[in-house]
Amino acid sequence: MSLATVAVLFEEWHETGGAPRGYVGGAWIDADSAERFDVTDPATGETIATVPRMGRAETCRAVRAAEEAWVSWRTRPARERAAILLDWRDCVLAAEDSLAELMVREQGKPLREAVTEIRYAASFLEWFAEEAKRAYGETIPGDAAQTRVTVQRQPIGVGAAITPWNFPAAMVTRKAGPALAAGCTLVLKPAEQTPLSAIALVALAEQAGVPAGVLNLVTGDAADAPEIGAELTENEDVRKVSFTGSTEVGRLLMRQAATTVKSLSLELGGNAPFIVFDDADLVAAVDGLVQCKYRNAGQTCISANRVLVARSVYDQFIALLTDRVRELNVGSGLDDATDVGPLIDRPALTKVIEHVADAERRGAKVVLGGQPHELGGTFFQPTIVRDVPATAQAFHEETFGPVAFLHPFDDEDEAIRLANDTPYGLAAYFYAQDVDRVWRVSEGLESGMVGINQPMLSTATAPFGGVKQSGLGREGSRHGLDDWLEMKYICQVIKPGSTDGDR
Repeated sequence: MSLATVAVLFEEWHETGGAPRGYVGGAWIDADSAERFDVTDPATGETIATVPRMGRAETCRAVRAAEEAWVSWRTRPARERAAILLDWRDCVLAAEDSLAELMVREQGKPLREAVTEIRYAASFLEWFAEEAKRAYGETIPGDAAQTRVTVQRQPIGVGAAITPWNFPAAMVTRKAGPALAAGCTLVLKPAEQTPLSAIALVALAEQAGVPAGVLNLVTGDAADAPEIGAELTENEDVRKVSFTGSTEVGRLLMRQAATTVKSLSLELGGNAPFIVFDDADLVAAVDGLVQCKYRNAGQTCISANRVLVARSVYDQFIALLTDRVRELNVGSGLDDATDVGPLIDRPALTKVIEHVADAERRGAKVVLGGQPHELGGTFFQPTIVRDVPATAQAFHEETFGPVAFLHPFDDEDEAIRLANDTPYGLAAYFYAQDVDRVWRVSEGLESGMVGINQPMLSTATAPFGGVKQSGLGREGSRHGLDDWLEMKYICQVIKPGSTDGDR
């Protein structure tokens, strides 16, 4: 996509002449300081756009706009909110190609993966449009004859959504969909690396008829994030914060939100084990690992981070995996032949290099790859490292890169123990055929999500979230709406009526 095409895209949607802006109270605005920061293409290093550097003052106004809009949005019939969300979905799908190309330019993933993400993003708008009409209450038998007990579910209020760079479209709708469906209003802060996808989605929401103030967007670079985050967590009008990102930042937001006792949804770091048992279909397991590990260049929170393989099939599995990974093409996401795009930035590349080097220092052997790619920039070779000890950094931190770290195990108990030996518990995967083993292992893994002979877990219909230090709450499914609703218990005493009179 050319810069001219990007400019036309924005000009058509919100008449800014191609200069992306923030969105507050139904108006497209620049930063108070008029400062902007660059958004770059990770494949080329080229600046593709500039975006406003907003801070605490603009964020405060966005919260105020959301609070004012909540008064009418919360009382709007659920079917009307649902109709608007469905219109937003239609607008997203109609702009699928442009949104996907825009995502590739700012995030780097292959175009076919970007198209899949846009459809995934649209699915949350459809799902929660339907769930909006199912925010059911309860009637509870009272403990006295004239007592009536009911429970209503009502929108929490103004919410804040802080989204990551690795899925810059889907994470917006996975938060905005249930928030708006429930009757909440929202202030959105996208990652500084990928604000353009969020801006485009908000522009489409405006086009779909989302009222002014219901959905607001503030942008800022890494230096602005602490101010924006502090306002969102400390402002008393914000009742809920939903964040997807690192556990380190999640802890900070949790501490800040404690001052006003906010509701929190936190989808944080992962360290997913991928277990291959001796009764697994090895070809299927290899295909599954390639999807789970090398998709988005390994930059997903549910990527396989530790590959545990039964010793009896260890060498055979590595041989099959090596043949398969050797076929992967590295390049620009806009090239149809590309399987693995660039890493998001230099710090990401540095971390991957360090994890491979650390594993080698501890006795592991690189089977394939192991170096920055000859394309330069932030490209890294699809890599396989074998005999990685459990003490290696990669076994205790997310690598977030296209590297599979393998370790053999001797029995089922050892595999489960190694898989659970982490403070994280977002996703886990295993390949096996024995039905009894399937039950034992799936119940023994300390993880919020488990894929059994299945490497792709994400869907709008299922609850997405983790345990331990991988976060709080669930997104997607019917449970995703509950995170944006409060329960109100109502107890009423009814005066007894007369039994006399005509019949």
